[in-house]
Amino acid sequence: MTPEHHTPSHAVCLDLRSSARPPAGKPPLERAVAEALDEPQEGDERRFLVIDDACDLIAHQLLYEQLYSYGPAQVICLALGAGDDRTLRRPLTLRPPAAGVLWLLDVSGGAGTTGGGPRPGADEALRPLVELLVLPGVFDAVLSALGDVVHGVAVPAVRILEHDLTDDARTRSWWQALESLVGQEGPAPALGDALPAELALLLGDFVPRNLESRAWLLPGGPAEARHQECGAALRDAVDGYEQVRGWAGLFTRKAGEADLPGRLERLSFALAGYQETIAGALSDGGGVRLTSEQRSRLVERGIDLPEIPEVSRSSVGPGLRGFTESLIARRLPLRSVAARLAALSDRSAPAGSTARLARLDEICDRTYLAHLTSPVPFTAGGSRRIAALVAFVVALAAGLWPGLGWALGPATGLAGAALAVLMLRRRPNRSPDGRLDGGGSTGAPPRLFGGLAGGLAGALTGQLLALPAWAGALALVISLVLLVLLAVRQWTAAVDSWWRAMDPEFAGQMVREVDQLLIETAVHDWLFADARYHCSDGARAVSLLLRGLADTAEQHTPGGSPRPVAAREEEQGPEPSTGADPQSAPWSWDSWGDSAAEDGWLDATATAGPAGGPQPAGSPEHADLFEPARAQEAVRAPEGKDQPPAEPWNAEPVADPAWLERERGDGGPALVDTLVSDLMDGVALIVKPCWGAVERDPSNAGRMPLERPMGELLDEVHTRLQRDGAASPPPYASHPERRPGAPQLLGVSAERVAWLLGSGGVAEQAVPLCGAEHRRMLSKDPVAIRQVRFVPEAMRRGAEQDEAQDSWRGAAEDVVWTAAGRHAGVLRLVPLRAETVRTVRGEEGGAP
Repeated sequence: MTPEHHTPSHAVCLDLRSSARPPAGKPPLERAVAEALDEPQEGDERRFLVIDDACDLIAHQLLYEQLYSYGPAQVICLALGAGDDRTLRRPLTLRPPAAGVLWLLDVSGGAGTTGGGPRPGADEALRPLVELLVLPGVFDAVLSALGDVVHGVAVPAVRILEHDLTDDARTRSWWQALESLVGQEGPAPALGDALPAELALLLGDFVPRNLESRAWLLPGGPAEARHQECGAALRDAVDGYEQVRGWAGLFTRKAGEADLPGRLERLSFALAGYQETIAGALSDGGGVRLTSEQRSRLVERGIDLPEIPEVSRSSVGPGLRGFTESLIARRLPLRSVAARLAALSDRSAPAGSTARLARLDEICDRTYLAHLTSPVPFTAGGSRRIAALVAFVVALAAGLWPGLGWALGPATGLAGAALAVLMLRRRPNRSPDGRLDGGGSTGAPPRLFGGLAGGLAGALTGQLLALPAWAGALALVISLVLLVLLAVRQWTAAVDSWWRAMDPEFAGQMVREVDQLLIETAVHDWLFADARYHCSDGARAVSLLLRGLADTAEQHTPGGSPRPVAAREEEQGPEPSTGADPQSAPWSWDSWGDSAAEDGWLDATATAGPAGGPQPAGSPEHADLFEPARAQEAVRAPEGKDQPPAEPWNAEPVADPAWLERERGDGGPALVDTLVSDLMDGVALIVKPCWGAVERDPSNAGRMPLERPMGELLDEVHTRLQRDGAASPPPYASHPERRPGAPQLLGVSAERVAWLLGSGGVAEQAVPLCGAEHRRMLSKDPVAIRQVRFVPEAMRRGAEQDEAQDSWRGAAEDVVWTAAGRHAGVLRLVPLRAETVRTVRGEEGGAP
């Protein structure tokens, strides 16, 4: 009869009955008392709930005295049976105020008893009382009430409502909670914005602001010299380009002196040299972590690495822990959290600076470097037809001067062709020595033929039109100006087009990208390498731990799958009617007399159903009886297994006692989420001690054995689900004050509890735990009766938004709000007559 779930604040339950004594060869009752004394209890208060046969109280006197061997203690004894000659002989140790006795003459309330002796189902009927009395609040209230009763001995009258889940709802909610806890395997999701700054700094190529503008190249070093060569070569090429374009480049020798092909070739060599220097640095800094020797080689190449204190192993650990706990706090499935941590591990692990050589080769494209040393062809004047047409028009205007036009027109055409030849000779893609020459075409022949044809046509036109001399002279001036302007424009456009084709400006972008690559390498592969490896190993270790927890949870499944409700109803048959028994009549505390059976006192209570009417034992209300042996086996099952044990060969179906009313819910809307929340809080508690190992040695931390604590967590949460539908929060719950009430968890209404505990006389339905033949032993003074009302705190939480709130306000002030449990009701302590209880001093009792 030990409680299903024991915490240090609960009373320690000790069974001294003859039916509970161990067989021969097992430790005696003294060993059981010693074990009860060793049970941990909070503070200085030590509470013991002892179950004993009423006839053995004196024989067990020394056992009761041993309960005080560790200091002050409080004891409530449940004495079962009729005792000796209808008197209760109790030892001096069980007197108030430190002890009291509840005499249970008939546990089931008098239905079908014979002589008050035990009968099948007594333990099942006793179970709700034990579950209630081990609660510290109820224990203290009952013991205090016993202190006000004569002799500290009372016969309890009980009315209890047991609110619980159906078997289907319990199994179904547990399966759903496990599925939500574990989750499904899938692709690694995006990390999102939940990463703390300590970890986000390590991912990708992000560079801290304080390092973006830092000079990474040592002044005067090889890398800095090559970097400056690239800049100088680029500026030199741009200067040469500015000299070549325009009229000066065409009509002076600046184009030849600029030597643009040579300058671009030097730019190519400078870029290749800088690439070679950086590639050597990337190779020198390769490996897992940067050593002092590698730092020295980098310095020789002219690369300076500072010490940055803001990123280190010490800052990675808290960031990783905070990120993991935030994911768990969001109630993400374990496999989803593990996948995110695995993605974080992959992204944070540096590939090493050597791996960036491929990126360096992409930036410094060899094809482009070769392109700078191989000038592209130079073309000017556009298409040949257009060049001939333009020469024709210009020569035509020059030949309009009558007479002189026959000479001026063709001469202008020759001048246009000569300018085309000049463009070809001054082309910018040819070095002065002819070593580099991309060739080209300026369209001189088409210009020549077009100019000659235009000049002759202009002379003929001027002759036919007989234009005045001033008109011919004006046309000549216009044609010559136009000839020069067009030549300069075509030259400039051709030089610009050739410069764009060579694309020297891309060299500047290339240098900037190489610089950025060097910064990213220095920061992430050299400076952050230790922190990134630590983050990667730690994230991988925690990911493995969470996957192991998910695997354990997958194996920790409840026995069997939920049975469909329709199948259960088919097995049980139709619900029997619950018509009132004409022979039953409500019993009143104010009407009892000396008769043993005339008033039908026990008959009414024995047949009373949950709502005051008779309830057949085979009705669906009794179909889902909770079996304590099965519940205890589920709690104690090893390796997280909770398969129910086989039924004993002599198991009998037991009807509910007359004082017990059951309400079974199909699960409320908050049940599964609450279970998942408890499991997630427990997972955070399990992982919490692992962070030290992750900090010290992440490579081995991922193999830490967590199957046992995870199995214990699953057993603990499952036990709470079985015990009270998870209405009581575990000690590690993150927000116990926000926990839903019993109606939201169980799917039952709080109205029945409010009505049962109200001040409208409903408590008069409490059923005395004695038979009709025992009535003469009870006191006739109703004023001497003491009463304790009790209800789980979860019911009050659930009633805050319930229509029964007004009923709660009217509840009596003697209500004990229990932190856990599934029982609510009233316990009335009926005093006994003075001569019924006899206190026996130590010298009168024998040895146990």
